[in-house]
Amino acid sequence: MFYQLYEMNHAVMAPFRATADAMRLAYGNPLNPLTHTVVGRTMAAGFEVFERATRRYGKPSFDLPTTQIAGQTVAIREEIIWKKPFCNLIHFERDLAADHGDDPKILIVAPMSGHYATLLRGTVEALLPSADVYITDWIDARMVPVTDGVFDLDDYIDYVIEMLHHLGPRTNVVAVCQPSVPVLAAVAVMEAAGDDCAPASMTLMGGPIDTRCNPTAVNELAQKKPLEWFKDNVIMNVPWPQPGFMRAVYPGFLQLSGFMSMNLDRHMIAQKDFYMHLVKNDGDSAERHRDFYDEYLAVMDLTAEFYLQTVDTVFIKHSLPKGEMMHRGKRVDTAAIRNVALLTVEGENDDISGVGQTKAAQTISPNISDDKRMHYLQPDVGHYGVFNGSRFRKEIAPRIIAFARKHSEVVKPSIKRVIKGGKSV
Repeated sequence: MFYQLYEMNHAVMAPFRATADAMRLAYGNPLNPLTHTVVGRTMAAGFEVFERATRRYGKPSFDLPTTQIAGQTVAIREEIIWKKPFCNLIHFERDLAADHGDDPKILIVAPMSGHYATLLRGTVEALLPSADVYITDWIDARMVPVTDGVFDLDDYIDYVIEMLHHLGPRTNVVAVCQPSVPVLAAVAVMEAAGDDCAPASMTLMGGPIDTRCNPTAVNELAQKKPLEWFKDNVIMNVPWPQPGFMRAVYPGFLQLSGFMSMNLDRHMIAQKDFYMHLVKNDGDSAERHRDFYDEYLAVMDLTAEFYLQTVDTVFIKHSLPKGEMMHRGKRVDTAAIRNVALLTVEGENDDISGVGQTKAAQTISPNISDDKRMHYLQPDVGHYGVFNGSRFRKEIAPRIIAFARKHSEVVKPSIKRVIKGGKSV
């Protein structure tokens, strides 16, 4: 009943939240004399903090209407080009000049771990000037009717394979955090089958390939608890009247609570600073706070079967690095990967996927030639900095683009020219 109580709490708080929002607007109205006083700003700040602390944050938008290419502003059109019950594939189509030439085609596989794909807005934005970008937009499980069936780790791998087929050969896939495991498994399955649509390269960023390396607090929690504990304590049914009524899920608000509790003091200080910024009329700092928490607090539910299978396979049994992971009844053999180039990226201060966990992909893929593999450790960044922020834009994104460009180029066969009476040259 915990999920139902959570929903009821939101319903009960709705009139108080509406009142607080109305009072915030009243004390922030330029026509109100109190607006320009410390008292007025203090009241408005208090009401806004209350309203934001009690609201349900909806799915944000990517809001990337343009990009800069060669000093020119280029329009971007966001289009869904492939869809299934649990995922849409979004293409950021650029309005390019006819003589622009070919850029590497990059499929970004976003995490299905509680936050929406818009968490990677900065990742997409950094790659758009130099690449043709696509991203997986996972659907909130509570919005998917039970009649659409289940979605587990095998389905996730199948979705990745289907999207690579839809995009065609010479695609470059980038997996951010959680999808590193299913993406590596999908590529192994495709390579073992001799699939022509296997990607030209794959980039794995801050992913839990082998969580036995430098285990973090998240990894240790999964190790300490049996799978039955997760079933009994974090799996709940979606309440009425949501479209996914009665679907078993891992609620997003539970995962968010777990993440926030890891750095609770930091989040409380951020709320206090936000309040003080509002009182001092520091609009820029307040807006940065709103932008970050509008994204961070927007969460989605995961299907129970996907969550539990991921916990068991990745964090408890370590099936992929042990060579024991199964997909549709067949063993996933990462040694089958030979033609797909591999780039692994880690953050020096990552407290979610410890240093070495992603690099393990290099070890369990022994048949990739040295000229097709690369590892990069970014100094002075945590988990978020691996795929977002200034260091990502300046250091990591250019390496991803260069790696994708190098390995997705079509090598043209040499044309032999025959000289009469001589040799072919």
